[in-house]
Amino acid sequence: MNSPFILINFKTYREGTGYGADRIARAASAVMEDTGVTIGIAPPYTDLRKMARHFSIPIFAQHIDGVGAGGFTGHTPAYMMKLEGATGSLINHSERRLTLADIEASLTAAEAEGLTSIICTNNIRTTAAAAALGPDYVAIEPPELIGSGISVAQADPEIIAGSVKAALKQNNQVKVLAGAGIQSGDCVRISLDLGCSGVLLASSVVKAEDPEAVLLDLVSKI
Repeated sequence: MNSPFILINFKTYREGTGYGADRIARAASAVMEDTGVTIGIAPPYTDLRKMARHFSIPIFAQHIDGVGAGGFTGHTPAYMMKLEGATGSLINHSERRLTLADIEASLTAAEAEGLTSIICTNNIRTTAAAAALGPDYVAIEPPELIGSGISVAQADPEIIAGSVKAALKQNNQVKVLAGAGIQSGDCVRISLDLGCSGVLLASSVVKAEDPEAVLLDLVSKI
């Protein structure tokens, strides 16, 4: 994935499903084409295949389980997401926490399918531990700031800088994303200046009246 990288997590917001998903994906595709900044989306599973078929942007699953084919009712195997068109997956998002063993199993499954892996973390220690597992990215997201409208880049830049340092100490190949409350070009610029390769965000784009305008602002200071 080229840097800088912006990933939009649709979560299960109503604004990010059905027609809303199309609207955001079109905006992401247009801004990526116009600016050259890599913009990916993580839509709900129900829209993932449609997004992958109609848009030439990175498509991420919101979660994968470390299981294969067989008797795993209700699970989300990595191979299924790959078949649906995903190019990567979030792992251990704060709203879908996993045990360490499950994180490792999901990562192994992602690697087996050639999916780009992003392990989400909540503090500097867990960022270091996640980086040591060897994912493509770790995404530092203090849970208290998620959806708060308060940007981690402005409220707690130390956790970003500390996470980048801790991650690279464990694995000098891993890339770091900053998340939680990211909402403007200033947030993105601060994150990049602190050593990140991009940002992970959700509501500021998904719930926006004009997603394209928000995305243009996000990339305006890169």
